[in-house]
Amino acid sequence: MNISGVDFVTLPIQDFERSKAFYGDVLGLEKSKQWGDMPAMEFEAGDLTIAIMQPDAFGQKFSGPNSVPIAFHVDDVAAARTELEGQGIEFFMDTIDSGVCHMAHFKDPDGNVLMLHNRYAP
Repeated sequence: MNISGVDFVTLPIQDFERSKAFYGDVLGLEKSKQWGDMPAMEFEAGDLTIAIMQPDAFGQKFSGPNSVPIAFHVDDVAAARTELEGQGIEFFMDTIDSGVCHMAHFKDPDGNVLMLHNRYAP
């Protein structure tokens, strides 16, 4: 076996239309493919595909949001944070400067943790 990459990651959601608008309109990710008529869709974020999926439509239970962040690379964390805050997105902590990167944490409408991230040092 030779794993050569990750095709996509999936985030559980509870309201497909609300999440589709959040990832496509608020975050501006390119809509890629809807899973047939099912409430699930893929979005392109650079070299990572993020799938949102409403588990109850697939016979599964929504067992809570993802609590560890998906880190979205941005060129300027402060500017991107200001832009999202202007659209009503709340960040749940101050922007972190780790000494090599800046990080700003927020959540999608279902509580999945997301992060704006920029590494400024090697």
